[in-house]
Amino acid sequence: MKVYESNDIRNVGLTGHGNSGKTSLAAGMLYAAGVTNRLTRVDEGNTVTDFEDEEINRKTTISTGIAAFEWNRKKITLLDTPGFNIFINDTKGALVAADAALIVVDGIAGVEVQTEKVWSFADGFQIPRGLIINKLDRERSSFERALESIHANFGRAAVPIQLPLGAEKDFKGVIDLIRMKACTYTPDSDGKGKEMDIPAEAADAAQKAHEALVEMVAEGNDTLMEEFFDKGSLSDEHMKEGLRQAVLERRLTPVLCSAALHNIGTDLILNFMAEFFPSPAERPPVQGQMGGQQVARPIKHSEPVSAFVFKTIADPFAGRVSYFRVISGILKNDANLVNVRTGGSERLAHIGVLKGKTIDPVTELYAGDIGAVAKLKETVTADTLCDKASQIAYPAVEIPEPSIAYAVTAKTRQDEDRMGNAIQRILEEDAALRFYRDPQTKEFLVAGTGQQHVEVVVNKLKKRYGVDVTLAAPKIPYRETIRGFADVQGRHKKQTGGHGQFGDCKIKMEPLARGEKFSFVNAIFGGSIPRQFVPAVEKGIVEAAQKGYLAGYPVVDFKVTLYDGSYHDVDSSEMSFKLAGRKAFKAAMAVAKPALLEPIVRVEVQAPVEYAGDLMGDMNGRRGRITGMDTRGGTQIIRAMVPMAEMLSYQNDLISMTQGRASFAMELDHYDFVPQAQSEKIIAAAKAAKEGEEEEEE
Repeated sequence: MKVYESNDIRNVGLTGHGNSGKTSLAAGMLYAAGVTNRLTRVDEGNTVTDFEDEEINRKTTISTGIAAFEWNRKKITLLDTPGFNIFINDTKGALVAADAALIVVDGIAGVEVQTEKVWSFADGFQIPRGLIINKLDRERSSFERALESIHANFGRAAVPIQLPLGAEKDFKGVIDLIRMKACTYTPDSDGKGKEMDIPAEAADAAQKAHEALVEMVAEGNDTLMEEFFDKGSLSDEHMKEGLRQAVLERRLTPVLCSAALHNIGTDLILNFMAEFFPSPAERPPVQGQMGGQQVARPIKHSEPVSAFVFKTIADPFAGRVSYFRVISGILKNDANLVNVRTGGSERLAHIGVLKGKTIDPVTELYAGDIGAVAKLKETVTADTLCDKASQIAYPAVEIPEPSIAYAVTAKTRQDEDRMGNAIQRILEEDAALRFYRDPQTKEFLVAGTGQQHVEVVVNKLKKRYGVDVTLAAPKIPYRETIRGFADVQGRHKKQTGGHGQFGDCKIKMEPLARGEKFSFVNAIFGGSIPRQFVPAVEKGIVEAAQKGYLAGYPVVDFKVTLYDGSYHDVDSSEMSFKLAGRKAFKAAMAVAKPALLEPIVRVEVQAPVEYAGDLMGDMNGRRGRITGMDTRGGTQIIRAMVPMAEMLSYQNDLISMTQGRASFAMELDHYDFVPQAQSEKIIAAAKAAKEGEEEEEE
């Protein structure tokens, strides 16, 4: 591929709810552009952008796939992003490299929960958007109903620039409301339609929609409004200029039509991206840190070179592959740049542009372009590479913390030896994953956004790195706290042959508000405990709190005031007062009404209206509290607060209850008290587990 300057580049995030047809649409675009010699299909597992084994097996996008191609003398780089909630964080991480977003809407289901989420991502990055109503050739699809859903969710600024010709199995083409022409497609279309006049039966609807579009385009521009009032319309040239400006300013979101499976409307979508979406040079400067100061770096090739690594792929053969966006300057092959985070130098040998898993080599990349390079030494996702003489660091994309963790155990000693390194390689790919050892249980935990997310990690470990592991039931991160007040003494005294041990402290313990963790107040007056021993008392209390009191879970949200005590000139030591602090903590917990806390998650379920009653009943059965409900078209949105312990099997249960037509999002909200009945079971189970461990040790 030849080198393109910034003005001729279009970086477009292809987003939407899972199963809306994004990857099929990307396949159609690549076929129409001549990148592939036939229309590849998701169900056949041969698309360019879904190339990982897990994606082929599951027939869904798990990780953002990127493909660059040429169309109408422009270079278009598509970022085909995941649409299911489990993998949606990868979409957010990828959109930082895009200058515009195409949001695909299912022509049957309309706007779904992840449609709204990717819309909000585009809002956060302040990038222009276009909407595509897809699957218009399917049974029960409806352009009008989907458009109503769009207007209900995103407002009237979402304006059609196309209308469908025909419906369901008779959908055969698209009416272009800008040029007022129709395009029809053959059943085995190459994505390029045959232009014709608008059929008589569709002429009135097209004219009405055209007039509405003209009015919307003119509305935000005083010059165009004058022309519109004077002539009742706009010239073709002014119409296009006005629409492009409205898209760039995010005043309007054009709505287009397609049937990705039969490649209907693909060429018009490509034309739209090339003509109406912005180039990187038209985007605002990028904010970064330089010498501790906030600065704005323009996306221009005349600026010093800098690049932001927005994604990493851990290839078992090619090693670490870094996907980057050139923010400024011209990045040349074999350039030596500094990694701002590490301070080390990186040589970018064999830079290229992506076509799925293939990297096509290039000699240089201009500001705004997206590229890839393999085998950088220390560079990982969210690192900035730049000219040593003009160092700038761009901020990482904020990804929510994982909501659920699973214990992972290696099957053999050989697997155990290789597990840590293999998981670390996978963590480089996915910012939404965590891997750590629980200090209480000594278990290794993999945390992600849901069960499927963690299962993908397990499958990658086995197929890529030959590491076999098993997953245990997820551990619920319970906490302990107190409801009452305590005033106690902790006294440690031990006499041995030489120096003895003596520490004595008096503390008051009281509850804090939820989320305030721990507070320690030193109220010692008169030197009853020497100053150097006070931190030891606090340390003893903190260590004891980590081990819990009721069921071995950390104690939180409590305040300790150390107000008195005594010491011995010879026998007192830091260790003595640390042990006294532990004893004081245990004595206080015994009288301060200890209680268990459980994590409560905020859940949003989106499902067809007919399932609302069953879903609400199910939520109540999970000890959930409904906090809100909305109806949008035929979709019911249910919001609830539910204990995490009751949500572990929800993904599979929801699929069963709604025949796979519903989706949900979940994130940790707060901690609350566990009801008495459940609390007793948890404490009993914890004691039984501890006794079992002690018997094994014996």
